[in-house]
Amino acid sequence: MLGWLAGLDPRVLLVGFAVIGVLVALPLELAALGRLRRLRIASGTLYLLAGAFIVLLGVSAGLVAASLHSYSRLTHEQVAAQVSIRQLGEHHFVLTLDRAAAAPRHFELRGDEWQIDARVLKWRAMGTLAGFDTVYRLERLSGRYADLPSERNARRTVYALAEQQGLDVWPAIRRYHDYLPFADALYGSAAYVPLAEDARYTVSVSASGLVVRPSNDAARKSLGLWR
Repeated sequence: MLGWLAGLDPRVLLVGFAVIGVLVALPLELAALGRLRRLRIASGTLYLLAGAFIVLLGVSAGLVAASLHSYSRLTHEQVAAQVSIRQLGEHHFVLTLDRAAAAPRHFELRGDEWQIDARVLKWRAMGTLAGFDTVYRLERLSGRYADLPSERNARRTVYALAEQQGLDVWPAIRRYHDYLPFADALYGSAAYVPLAEDARYTVSVSASGLVVRPSNDAARKSLGLWR
């Protein structure tokens, strides 16, 4: 049974908990209404509060599930995106970001390098045993200049990669991290490599964060010349 639960996606577990909470609460609410109709105020109120509490837990679990839906499940290192680059001019490039189950997106970048940022949420041992694998979400893409004067004064380009989903559990977990038994490491990860004509890169994510690797000779050459 535990092995089967450990194989489930954490989002499926959370949605399941939400549904179970609602199903358990319904009989309690019905019993509470029946007791209140018979003027059994004390027991009716107790049943009503118990049912409301269970419904609240179920709804909370569902909201957390909806928030984690914007994150991608991560067990071992896996490919997060493929990147290809085309140069338009000096310090001027178009970067194409291709992610699984999403249409390719094109970004106009200024600079000598490109940087990608992500959030990473890692669970403690108890959470891992329950099937909660590390999850991540790509957050931001930006251009970056190699020298500090240009970085301070030249034109900057930065784009959001994560859509706003309404409720986001990240700020709450970060704020109350010490009180949450399952949450372990909460951190941002970033990696940057050179912009170069026809360069292709693979962006991967592991429990230790983002990794960018060259996918063709142009990218390998740009990394070899990088100083």
